[in-house]
Amino acid sequence: MKAFITRRKSLLVAASAALALSLSACGGGTTTTPPVASASFEAGTTMEKLNKAQKITIGTKFDQPLFGQKGLDGKPVGFDVEMGKAIAAKLGIPADKIEWVETVSQNRESFIEQGRVDLVIATYTINDARKEKVAFAGPYYEAGQALLVNKDDTSITKPEDVAGKKVCSVTGSTPAKTIAEKYNAEVVPAATYTACLEPLRNKQVVAVTTDNVILAGYVDKEPDAFKLASDETFTKEPYGIGLKKDDTVFRNWINDQLEAFQKDGDYKKAWEATAGKVIKTTPELPAINRY
Repeated sequence: MKAFITRRKSLLVAASAALALSLSACGGGTTTTPPVASASFEAGTTMEKLNKAQKITIGTKFDQPLFGQKGLDGKPVGFDVEMGKAIAAKLGIPADKIEWVETVSQNRESFIEQGRVDLVIATYTINDARKEKVAFAGPYYEAGQALLVNKDDTSITKPEDVAGKKVCSVTGSTPAKTIAEKYNAEVVPAATYTACLEPLRNKQVVAVTTDNVILAGYVDKEPDAFKLASDETFTKEPYGIGLKKDDTVFRNWINDQLEAFQKDGDYKKAWEATAGKVIKTTPELPAINRY
């Protein structure tokens, strides 16, 4: 009996290791972070404050495959996470000194305004309404809105096909507003995009809509259940790094780092280790908006 239990434990350990390896191959656990810099900054800047504290709090998604998803160790992994680690490294802060806070679409601005996070890197589309409340560095990536449907659904191939039909999206998100106002869909709100998957699976909604890169992550996880309605996108969604509205010095510094990541190849490495495992095109850093 003892030998049986020992063998069973060994099998469970092996299975757990195999699962971890599998998730790592999909972007979990892989890190491409540049080495921690020996940095000094002008007195009174946010960069100096964070460097002296040797700690930074970054808001990201915990349920977005490829960009920000909680890993086996409870920490998020993905392209957004790698961008956060790279910025922290340039501040002289090692990755294990980052406090990751889950941010969802409806609380990102409030978390920044309240000082609960120093940055938000969370598939965060830059738009004029948000710029009333927070500042953005970047953009560091440009996505586009798309539709996720059930694998056997051939009735929806373009956004016009969802007019008058129920579509799930996150409360307060740009995609929810677009699909309702421009394409006359009936939006079924959810707290997260992951929460939209069961209603889609059960055909309570005909589609889920958000950015193509987010939806591609769900297809990658469940290719027999879901598909993108089309490879085409119908919006441009520039992802920015959110921070306090009037912190121009910090925003400009982050923009400088993003351009350096592109030049040094760190941007490409981070993409290929995470989202690039599914989305095979390697993006160029969009033109930085130094408004």
